[in-house]
Amino acid sequence: MKLNGHIFLIGFMGCGKSTNAAKLAEKTGARQMEMDEEIVKDQHMAVSKIFEVYGEPCFRDLETKLLKKLQDEPPMVVSCGGGLVLREENVRLMKKMGTIVLLTASPQTIYERVKNSTKRPILNGNMNLAYITELMEKRRSYYEQAADTVISTDDKTAEAICGEILEKGIWKQ
Repeated sequence: MKLNGHIFLIGFMGCGKSTNAAKLAEKTGARQMEMDEEIVKDQHMAVSKIFEVYGEPCFRDLETKLLKKLQDEPPMVVSCGGGLVLREENVRLMKKMGTIVLLTASPQTIYERVKNSTKRPILNGNMNLAYITELMEKRRSYYEQAADTVISTDDKTAEAICGEILEKGIWKQ
């Protein structure tokens, strides 16, 4: 299988972007990139520390800068940060370079997946179902407007989810 452009996995934190990016990369033979990990490597600082020291706008600038670099890279599977789509410029760039797949999950599923994580600065001090539901609702229109296709991850294996993504025909042989 050969990708005809990048596959960008977007969605709220905990929806399965990293897990499914790894499985998609394995199935397509493409490289996988975790945007947050790349930023951490480049900045020599944890995402939570970037938020704490420089603020969210700085982190969003770093995401946009990294996204621009992908224009010169061969097609890969990209696991995007949960807030990447909050900037219209980022959505335009992704659409130009490939396909945007929105992974969704219920607030309860998200909470169960992230409740023991300390690596989610947006949720630090707000690790509860009500806050997650509220934030998901605030971001929902951004995700939906950006998405080329939507896949629910509730109660599904990575194998099944990736099968659905590939069935949508966003790759070519």
